[in-house]
Amino acid sequence: MNTKYDEITYKINGCAMKVHNTLGNGFQEVIYQRCLAIELERVGLGFAREIEQEIFYDGIHVGTRRADFIVEGDIVVELKAIINLEDVHLAQAKNYVVAYDKAIGLLINFGSTSLQFKKIFNPKYNLNPVNPNKSQNQDL
Repeated sequence: MNTKYDEITYKINGCAMKVHNTLGNGFQEVIYQRCLAIELERVGLGFAREIEQEIFYDGIHVGTRRADFIVEGDIVVELKAIINLEDVHLAQAKNYVVAYDKAIGLLINFGSTSLQFKKIFNPKYNLNPVNPNKSQNQDL
């Protein structure tokens, strides 16, 4: 898709692998979230945790959802700590990427004996938005 995003997702995946190699599986999701934040900071990626995102339906605000991470302003990272990822988790992550209007999402599962990753693309995302309400540079 985009070399910038490929580099960032590669770094995120590397951070997740380091956390999983160090801790293994079996911890609660919040533990992996805290450890991933440490690793993201160490590699110099800008991120925000548990940022509330507004959800709209047909232009009408219908609620909010907190993303586990928003990395470098455009990548949603959803963490799981379950035995195995299922289609419902992938569908949920896809919905978040579209609803949050972000370019890419990563679904990362720490609960399996092997770390699981899924990369999600937002087919509706415009890399050069005309929308005046969408900031080109988002500070996190």
